[in-house]
Amino acid sequence: MPHQRANGVELYWELHGPEGGELLVLNNGVFMTTASWAFQLPDLARRYRVLTYDMRGQGRSEHPEGEYSLDLHADDLVSLMDGLGWRRAHMVGTSYGGELNLVMGERFPQRCQTLVVIASVSHSEPPLAAAIDRWHAAASEGDAARFLRAIAPDVYSPAFLAEHPEWLAQVLERAAAFDVRAAARLIESFRRFDRRAALPAIRVPTCIVSAERDALKPSCYGTSLHAAIAGSEFHLVPNAGHAVVLERPGEVNSIVLGFLSRHPMEKP
Repeated sequence: MPHQRANGVELYWELHGPEGGELLVLNNGVFMTTASWAFQLPDLARRYRVLTYDMRGQGRSEHPEGEYSLDLHADDLVSLMDGLGWRRAHMVGTSYGGELNLVMGERFPQRCQTLVVIASVSHSEPPLAAAIDRWHAAASEGDAARFLRAIAPDVYSPAFLAEHPEWLAQVLERAAAFDVRAAARLIESFRRFDRRAALPAIRVPTCIVSAERDALKPSCYGTSLHAAIAGSEFHLVPNAGHAVVLERPGEVNSIVLGFLSRHPMEKP
C-alpha cells in the first residue's frame, strides 16, 4: 500500500485513471477515506489522473497526536503533491474536503487549476456550530459505534436512510476500525474554521455544489460562497442530504465533469 512522507506525516494515497490524463485531487469529507469515492472514480478516472488520499487523522494515513487544522492539511497536500511531482491539479472536495479547497485556493492558487466545493461552508452559523458541538461531545465519549450512529441523521437525508436501511449497518460494521480520538481532533479543526474574509481573494475557477436537503450545511452556505467568490458557478442538487456524493452521485459527477471540461489544463 503506497504511503508518502508529507510535511512530517505518513499519508496513504492511490492513483487512478490514465497516466496522461489531467491531474485531479479528491479531498475527503471529515470522516471519509479513499474508499468513499467509489461512486465518483469510475466516471472521473476515465479521463483524469485521479489522486485519492487520506488526510492526517483519516483512514490508513498516520493519526498523529496534536492539533489539526485546515491550514495544516493544505500544507500536507502541497507536500504530497511535491513528492509525487505534481505541480498543479484540479481540486474536488466534499464537506471538510471542500473547505480544504477554499484554503488551497486562497493560499496556494498556483497549485489549483480549478476548485469544486461540494456541501461545504466558509464558517459555522449557530445551528451548525451546535451540531458540531454535539459531534465533539459524542466523539469524546470514545465509543465509535455510538458516535457513528449519532451523526448519521445529520449526514444522510431521511429518505436515503429509509431507502437504504443496509447503509447504516455497513457504516457501523466499520466502527472497530474507526479512530474516534482522531475524529475528535478533526472536529476541533473544523470548529475553528472561518474563511469568510479570504473568499473575495480566491481567483481560481470555482464550482460550488449544494444539496437541497442538506440539514447540516444548508444551501444558504453555498449561495453565500457563490456571492463571495467572483466568477464562481453554483449548482443545487435536488432530493439529497449532506452526503450528496453518495446519495446522488450521477448528478454530482455530471456537474463536476461539465465544469472541469470548461477549464482544461494547458498542455506543456
